[in-house]
Amino acid sequence: MGNLLLLIALTFEIAFAIYCVATKQNHKKIKNWIRIAAFIAFVMLTLSSVIEWSFRWVMLAILLFILAVTAAVSLIRNKTNTKKYKTSSIVWKSIMMMIASVFVLAPAIVFPQHNSPKVTGDYEVATAAYTYVDKNRIEEFTDKGDNRFVNVEFWYPKKADEKYPLLVFSHGAFGIKSSNASTYTELASHGYVVVSIDHPYHSFFTRSEDGTVAMINADYNNEINDMNKDGIYTKEELYGAIQKWMELRTDDMNFVIDTILDKAKNDNNPIYQQINTEKIGVFGHSLGGAASVWLGRERNDIEAVVNIDAPFFSDLVYKKEIDDFVARDEDFKTPLLNIYSDDVWGQLDSNSTYVANKLNNEHFKDASTVHFQGANHLSLTDLPLFSPILANYIQGGKADIEQYYCIETENELILQFFDDKLKGSGHFTSKETY
Repeated sequence: MGNLLLLIALTFEIAFAIYCVATKQNHKKIKNWIRIAAFIAFVMLTLSSVIEWSFRWVMLAILLFILAVTAAVSLIRNKTNTKKYKTSSIVWKSIMMMIASVFVLAPAIVFPQHNSPKVTGDYEVATAAYTYVDKNRIEEFTDKGDNRFVNVEFWYPKKADEKYPLLVFSHGAFGIKSSNASTYTELASHGYVVVSIDHPYHSFFTRSEDGTVAMINADYNNEINDMNKDGIYTKEELYGAIQKWMELRTDDMNFVIDTILDKAKNDNNPIYQQINTEKIGVFGHSLGGAASVWLGRERNDIEAVVNIDAPFFSDLVYKKEIDDFVARDEDFKTPLLNIYSDDVWGQLDSNSTYVANKLNNEHFKDASTVHFQGANHLSLTDLPLFSPILANYIQGGKADIEQYYCIETENELILQFFDDKLKGSGHFTSKETY
């Protein structure tokens, strides 16, 4: 929609400028009526839901409103146009308006209006966001001595008629808690309480209940960007960085789970009261997937894990004598589903960071593994739908897989896996490649 409106705006400005130059007149009255009509058309499209009102349309609405008011005032005053026609003035005003059109429509182009992936469950889904403060940890990314805070958001059945399993999600390296919102919505519609975590200073940005915003930490950002570059880290230094990242992630997840379990006992909030605390699953994308697998080893109350495109950092052991990683020699007993894109699938046998993920690792022989052929790392999130331009820029090009097919199939597999492992409903099976 943004691209279409920009094309219309640019075409009009060029055509009207040519018309004015050809007739050697300003045609101010005609332009005023067109500006009023444009604002009315925008309002009608918004009221009819052709344009779904959101942040992406705010600047365009402001510009159209200002132009329409200015035009209306000019028509009401009905002054005779005494300004002498100048070709340079017509061309300059047209150029400025085209630049303004690009600027105000940029949000709609970068974050285009799109259809949401399908939701197949019977439950209407509600959301709620909270800030949890960990009184046992001091925030390491600031020097204020404040306690560590973690922002969470719940997706849950709006009209609960029973208790539902709890699913905890952790986002990727630069992600945000809504990175896989379509997945949470689909799961909640089938009777799950899903909580997604923003890891402050690992998240691109996070906003607390009191309005405080925390942006991604610059040092952490550099560490992540440098981890796959040759000559930046030794294997030993990379191993130390991994341990540091995972400690923060798993501490956050443990804190959130423990907080929710406590609130399920002591808090009358209906969200907590509809949680079946005996049925808990964890899942995550990238670093969040690695942290989820880690929790699958650490906690006895985790009954199912979904790893989306992540190395098994919990199962890496650094061997100084060979200066490389080897896989941990211990069975992983929690039910596990691995979902890989081409970006990770192609590294399973070539990158020692993924040595524990190898398909022939006997310690994960009971894990289910699927590969989305043609998918890039971010194809397994909602970002390519929310912002194709941003997703393509970050991952260096457009994925070959159709995005709706990818995310909807991924959501279906995750639902079926958790249904089997947490609800005892059905028997999870999957193809190796999708």
